Amino acid sequence: MSVPALREPAVRTVDQLTECVRTGGYGPDPAEERIALAFTTAQAVRHEGRAGGYRNEVLSLRLAGAVGSCAVEPGALPATALDDCVGATVADLLGHPLLPVRIAALDAYLTHVRPHTPDHGARPHTLPAGTSLQRSRARARAVVGLLPPAPTGRVLVIGVVNSLLEALRERGIRYVPCDLKGGATEWDEPVRTDALAELESCEVVLASGMTLGNGTFQPLLDHAAATGKPLVMFAQTGSAVLPRFLGAGVSAVSAEPYPFFWLDGGPSVIHRYGAIHRYGGTR
Repeated sequence: MSVPALREPAVRTVDQLTECVRTGGYGPDPAEERIALAFTTAQAVRHEGRAGGYRNEVLSLRLAGAVGSCAVEPGALPATALDDCVGATVADLLGHPLLPVRIAALDAYLTHVRPHTPDHGARPHTLPAGTSLQRSRARARAVVGLLPPAPTGRVLVIGVVNSLLEALRERGIRYVPCDLKGGATEWDEPVRTDALAELESCEVVLASGMTLGNGTFQPLLDHAAATGKPLVMFAQTGSAVLPRFLGAGVSAVSAEPYPFFWLDGGPSVIHRYGAIHRYGGTR
């Protein structure tokens, strides 16, 4: 028997959500909640059989038993950021000059007060143990299962992850890869760098939570809310932030709080919000 999700405050922008947290809309006073631990996780990966690799860096903040995270460009986070966060209140960090710090603090608070449990609308999905590539593909299948069934138009993929593109290709779903870094996909497809310029020509948007951390999320949310296009988010950044926008432009979320699937080879859990669909394909 499913448990209905708790009623959420109505918010349509990240600023509104932040203000709602500040004013007690989610419960505990953020001025009384202090960050006990701040840390960064850096990763470099090149999957076996893949032509290229990539690097990740993530800022994470611990509040009680919860960890909130925000990805940053490798090397971009000032050395003083961790010192700024440790011992600070959530209220203080919600006003920090660095957007990634603000997002990580918001995520930590919301993970604390709205954990990824069925009574908050989450459905757990276990990623099996395996190699980094096997686990990346397993996550990709779980994320693609949140897309509307058999989209006839193109899917705008913001934040290129080759395993996600591979899963779309296996299902015959056309896509437009977009990432601020540009470059090319594993299949030598050009990666667009201006997501907003591609919105009108696509039927569905599949976007990384990193859009929260680089300030590009709001236009996507506004477009989806205005047009009714499905906006599916896959989120390590802001995994507890993005479910707050379900019904306000976001149609589904794959939420992956710390520790992330790429940290080890054992099983791990992601949490899916919104309708789940099944597609063909076995990889």
